[in-house]
Amino acid sequence: MKILVVGGTGLIGQAVVSELKDCHDVIVAGYSDGDVQVDITDVYSIQQMYRQVGPVDAIVATTGKVTFAPLEKLQSTDYQLGLDNKLMGQVNLVLEGIENLNPGGSFTLTSGILNIDPIAQGMSAAMVNGAVEGFVRGSAIEMPNSLRINAVSPTVVEEALGVYQDYFRGFKSVPVKEVALAFSKSIEGKQTGQVYRAGW
Repeated sequence: MKILVVGGTGLIGQAVVSELKDCHDVIVAGYSDGDVQVDITDVYSIQQMYRQVGPVDAIVATTGKVTFAPLEKLQSTDYQLGLDNKLMGQVNLVLEGIENLNPGGSFTLTSGILNIDPIAQGMSAAMVNGAVEGFVRGSAIEMPNSLRINAVSPTVVEEALGVYQDYFRGFKSVPVKEVALAFSKSIEGKQTGQVYRAGW
């Protein structure tokens, strides 16, 4: 299969690329690196990426920013980061990508554990993750051309504990290679409208 991994230069994205590259033709899209560049907050940039890449069999999103801060300190602009980036960035990858997917192809988006198991300072992430999963379940029943859509919901990955361990006290971490397996299951399987929990 020809697979586009948006965010393929990041921690989880690199693991997904490594998991897939021996069996598939993988194209890596990043903000400033990779085979192609894209700004997921800019619909025109997404359209340009798809024109450059051409038709593919799977589109994967392993990217998205949110703000971590105490509830009383979060401003509307802080929430807007997650809404514009992780939520609408992924939604627009789907909306603009439907015409770029070959029949029977798949989308795989990324949510996360925090809408199910919240942490202090993680309200924005919880909100956005829940919205991503709602979009996946809702859009799955209307996908044309036998297209599929799923999400992967990882817990905190071991390799990111240096940055996030203070937020995720008491959480079991998971090697990023195990998270990548959930993306492979979504891409190479037949299910749709699913949220695959990775490491929890």
